[in-house]
Amino acid sequence: MSIAVDTILGARRATLPAFPSEKKKLLGRIGNLEVRVAEGTREIEAAQALRYKVFVEEMGAKLPADAMQLKRDFDHFDAYCDHLLVIDSAIDGDIEDQIVGTYRLLTQDKALRHGGFYSQSEYDVDALVARHPGKRFMELGRSCVLPDYRNKRTIELLWQGNWAYALKHDVQAMFGCASFHGHRPHAHAVALSFLAGMSAARDDWRVDAIEGRGVSMDMMPIEAIQARAALSAMPPLIKGYLRLGAMTSTEAVVDPDFGTTDILIILPVGQISERYVNHYGSDAGRFSA
Repeated sequence: MSIAVDTILGARRATLPAFPSEKKKLLGRIGNLEVRVAEGTREIEAAQALRYKVFVEEMGAKLPADAMQLKRDFDHFDAYCDHLLVIDSAIDGDIEDQIVGTYRLLTQDKALRHGGFYSQSEYDVDALVARHPGKRFMELGRSCVLPDYRNKRTIELLWQGNWAYALKHDVQAMFGCASFHGHRPHAHAVALSFLAGMSAARDDWRVDAIEGRGVSMDMMPIEAIQARAALSAMPPLIKGYLRLGAMTSTEAVVDPDFGTTDILIILPVGQISERYVNHYGSDAGRFSA
């Protein structure tokens, strides 16, 4: 490792939060897969390395030079977010080898203390939060899973972790950007138009894109769209959100650095399908250790 990289690494590690040494607390387990919040710099950096592997090596994202050099996807938000990890305990090796999925969680109180939400760069989520002064919000972001683990069990466990974390922090609404691959929104016209017509957030839950960045998702008449075709054209994460009862933005935003077409997902906890509340447990105990 070069002196320059050593210097960068030291500077980045200094910005990460310190965690007390304590027994790791599981939020859930299914077979050999476990979900919990990352503890300490080493585990956070391992999550960032996983994000790099998926976003850069697999999907072709373009990150700042220091991130590319270190082969870790990071930004200043990482320092005050919690990082949900899915760990395969059946893999021999260190924690860096066992992490197969991750989610970045940012509660409203932390966002207020540190300059806002990540999604505000694309959508006016500040206006959404201001319209609901009695609710506590949480942002979900940087979701990624290794290819061999992109299945129902891993997604289910990630949501077990999100659900347990939301209950612990008294969260009443969640939101976050979800992505279609590629920077041409019209390539996803069927799926985007279906979302605009069937799941768009209305009234005080509506969220507009930042001025000048939004592209209307209403590209085709809803009558011309077959639901099955629209759903099959969506990434699994977005379909999972819809099953939970989520709403979406009516505008998409292109992220040129990540090479994606983003939409905003809005999920009030009170609107989560009763089927899924029962499945995960009203106390998040369904898959607890």
